[in-house]
Amino acid sequence: SNTIVKYKTGIAGISYEHNISPKSVSKITLGFTGTDEYFHGDSISDVTLEEFPSGNGTFKTQKYSLNYSLTHKFNAKNTLGTGITGELIYADLFNEEIHEGTIYETNISTKSNTLLTQAFAQWKHRFNEKLTFKGGANVMLLSLNNSIALDPRIGFTYRLKGNQSLNIGYGIVSRMQPLTMYAIQTPSENGFALTNSELEFSKAHHLVLGYDWMIWENLNFKVESYYQYLYNIPVEETASAYSAINSGDSFAPDFTDSLVNNGTGYNYGLEFTLEKYFSDNYYFLATTSFFNSRYKGSDEVERNTAYNQHYVINLLAGKELLVGKKRNALGLDIKFTTAGGKYLTPIDLEASDATGSAVYLDDMAYSEQQDPYLRLDAKLYFRQNFKGMAMEFSLDLQNVTNNQNVFSQQYDPYTNTVVTEYQQGFFPVPTFKMTF
Repeated sequence: SNTIVKYKTGIAGISYEHNISPKSVSKITLGFTGTDEYFHGDSISDVTLEEFPSGNGTFKTQKYSLNYSLTHKFNAKNTLGTGITGELIYADLFNEEIHEGTIYETNISTKSNTLLTQAFAQWKHRFNEKLTFKGGANVMLLSLNNSIALDPRIGFTYRLKGNQSLNIGYGIVSRMQPLTMYAIQTPSENGFALTNSELEFSKAHHLVLGYDWMIWENLNFKVESYYQYLYNIPVEETASAYSAINSGDSFAPDFTDSLVNNGTGYNYGLEFTLEKYFSDNYYFLATTSFFNSRYKGSDEVERNTAYNQHYVINLLAGKELLVGKKRNALGLDIKFTTAGGKYLTPIDLEASDATGSAVYLDDMAYSEQQDPYLRLDAKLYFRQNFKGMAMEFSLDLQNVTNNQNVFSQQYDPYTNTVVTEYQQGFFPVPTFKMTF
């Protein structure tokens, strides 16, 4: 099999901030984001050795956004922030699967536009020098199917002695589904039906408890614990292990149809962060996260999500040397990451051999954990300063140790075996950048 993917993206924006009065500040932002993705798949007949297509796809989106916010400080204790955001999204989506090179099956074929509107208000109140309250709400409306969500949020911060503070917060967070999910076509007697078009927002209850300690001027330590209960997650109407909570894990489009908002899940964890901000020409950042991530599909069986790696450790550090009278810079950045292995769904070899393609054991979804993830990156750069501009040359050495991190497992019909595919190995990326 052969897969060809081409991807382009463009981003532009402009913002204007205005001090209406000594106590009021407004800001308006205009933005544009465009994406254009092309996909083509083909294979070779084991009989005639001729090439035949296996699939085609184009996914084009254009998003125009307008954001306006207004912040007013009534007095030393009370501040009110309000805002509204509108995102107009144009989409041209098409995908087809081609079976045996001649049988065409269309998953998506649509040209549409939709408007996502959000409005928020947040009140900040200082009871005294130690205790601060923040509370507010966010409202979202999706014109595509008139889905609406009201998300309240509340939080408290209590300052302790020695630049230390405790914080606690709770809120509901809503999120629209990917545009492709709404547009999936289900074959019917009259052609097709859009069985996902009425999906509502996915939602989550978020509860956070944190501790922050500014040890020195440029050194900060944080601990944060959290619990998230996810609901309204799209799952299949018939009993299965499928849940949209795992979509995106394989980086391939999800064309599951006939979904309903009946799925649930939860995440909880503990995070530690030690950060030394850039000063004296060096910085470092160390983060450690321990967590558990589980979900239920329409079969009501609790399983690991595709992202339940249990732990993630990140170490970053950088040093910069100033060279010459113009204070040109020679620098080195290093990043080390390790995490628990991915959970994958095992392949049924007997059933796959009978059909000639991969058949997964749905009742054992995300039950096989792979080896831990390990990656070391290094970046060397030289920045030369000129009047009014700077020029930088860099060499980014990704996965320096060429570690084989598991990406996915595929079925090989010729040998009737499971083949492991790995993520990017060692890859050098040279870059030239000019900053004005």
